[in-house]
Amino acid sequence: MEAAAPAVRLDKWLWAARFFKTRSMATHAVNGGKVRCNDARTKAGKTVTVGDQLIINNGHEEFRVTVLAVSGTRRPAREAMLLYEESEESVGRREEQREMRRLLHAGGMTPPRRPDKRDRRKIKSFLRKD
Repeated sequence: MEAAAPAVRLDKWLWAARFFKTRSMATHAVNGGKVRCNDARTKAGKTVTVGDQLIINNGHEEFRVTVLAVSGTRRPAREAMLLYEESEESVGRREEQREMRRLLHAGGMTPPRRPDKRDRRKIKSFLRKD
């Protein structure tokens, strides 16, 4: 894995580090305020250098990473993980949130089958309060 340049655009680095599936998704996330560089809101064209602190909010997960290497090309996932180092606090918080989401959805039971005609009539009469 070679560094193409000492500095790369933020959206291109996020794409290369595999935080986003496409570069345009990375650009939208940065412009939408989902990515912060050194505790400041930034633009997609900002250059990323080694040592920058990034906070990446990707859906339900928040990553706090330090840039270890700069690359503008998308490589396999094992090589992409070498571009950054995630803090232990961030890993623990993501695991805790993942567990909370799992427990939140654990109580929901799906019905064993779709309602038939008789069940639909019962539902309609219950909703109309007949």
